[in-house]
Amino acid sequence: MNERAAAVRRRDVLRAGGAAGLVGIAGCAGSGGGDDPAFTEGFEEGLGDWETGAAIGPEVDLADFDWEVDVSDAEAASGDGSLRIWNQGDYDDGVTWAVHPVPVESGGSYQIEVSGQFWSESESFNTIRHALMRLGPEPPETEEEFPQPGLNTTDLGETPYGGLRDSLWLADGWREYAFEWTTPELSTDTLYLAVGTAVIWEADATHYVDDLSVRVEPR
Repeated sequence: MNERAAAVRRRDVLRAGGAAGLVGIAGCAGSGGGDDPAFTEGFEEGLGDWETGAAIGPEVDLADFDWEVDVSDAEAASGDGSLRIWNQGDYDDGVTWAVHPVPVESGGSYQIEVSGQFWSESESFNTIRHALMRLGPEPPETEEEFPQPGLNTTDLGETPYGGLRDSLWLADGWREYAFEWTTPELSTDTLYLAVGTAVIWEADATHYVDDLSVRVEPR
């Protein structure tokens, strides 16, 4: 398989799914490398540069889909705050997220590791929500721009963006989610980290996100 065909196949795998009280933010960013993350977030000082968004299928008007994203002191993996994500489950559909820029040096290709803690109210045999994580040259605008269920880019090689979509409610409390992304040569000096949840079960649900880290190594 030539290089172009391999890149197309990896892109298609991403699209098709593969096998597989308000307080706030404190982010520190840089081009990264070594032991120092390029970006970390503990949500201690407000939303800051985080922007929020949501999407739902065409059969439902987005205005009818209720969701909230803010910073709360109700739960924290460390420190005093975390990102709170709530969305309704009435339509058995919909995604809600927050996105933040991460600076990198353009013209290079990188091996990037992303991790974060997600909180679920309890362990459940039912898949009530999926955790969403995505890092790429553009911020997401639709659900289709996040990985498909069960996909994690760690083992895919070079892909247009990195990320994962995995089940929440796998543990009572905090659980780490992580992925790796092997980037192509980047023509941008800004990547966008998005974290959120996707509705799976017809029930309203709140989740929290904390301790985000992005480590960038040149290839």
